[in-house]
Amino acid sequence: MFKWYGFLGIILIILVELSFFIPITSIARIYFPLAWFSYILIIDAIIYKIRGSSLISNRFGIFLGMVVISSLFWDLFEFLNYAVKNWSYIGGDFWLSESARRVYHMISFSTVLPAIFETFELLRSLHLFDKIKLRKKHKISKHFLLAIIYIGILMLPLTFLLPNFTYPLVWLAFFFILDPINYLHKQPSIMQHLKDRKLSIPISLLLAGIICGFFWEFWNYWAPNKWVYNIPFIGFFKIFEMPILGYLGYFPFSFELYSMYFFVQSLFKKKERLLTK
Repeated sequence: MFKWYGFLGIILIILVELSFFIPITSIARIYFPLAWFSYILIIDAIIYKIRGSSLISNRFGIFLGMVVISSLFWDLFEFLNYAVKNWSYIGGDFWLSESARRVYHMISFSTVLPAIFETFELLRSLHLFDKIKLRKKHKISKHFLLAIIYIGILMLPLTFLLPNFTYPLVWLAFFFILDPINYLHKQPSIMQHLKDRKLSIPISLLLAGIICGFFWEFWNYWAPNKWVYNIPFIGFFKIFEMPILGYLGYFPFSFELYSMYFFVQSLFKKKERLLTK
């Protein structure tokens, strides 16, 4: 059964696409939350069709939690962007008041984490990578974990001290800090999946990151208000607004969001997990 909200998502996506080329009131101006909540609804409905359960239909409380913390996560990246200045916004939402603009940004950024996880869950539902495993088991020592955490902590000040050279660290720092902590506290972590030799979750996450990255850039390209990039040394051969090598950042970004989400979840409710191994 394809959930009703999936059809709603399809209708809204069509309206957003049309608004880029045919003036339809102010839809194009507020396309981001409309497009991405529509995307989330469609993917969730597909997952329900495949599994008989989904994030929105069966774990709506977890979904709402993701929506809330997604905005907070992206605010961290916006803060780091003050140092690296890799992206800026043009076209503007100056037609909104200051308070309305803030609310609009919060709603827009609240879609980032759910979009990645919904795409990830869809890929997991298809069981494409279930049989892919590492050949050997690897031991992970506490000394190794601490070293990774210290490297992650060092990455953050480096993005401010040498932003033209260290800007890629924005997409690695929180992963290096939080994934080992999740591992030590028996929370879902990339390190645990690699230790277990299971690659389905890491590969699905990487693919979810690049799929969402493609659609972020695709819709952004046609929008009247958009972001543009200033990426030192690799600002050539753009696909939409993003230089082709910039797409590589979506791979660690998916790992980073995974680590950040499960770290925050562990602070509130350790037993209830979104995913199983």
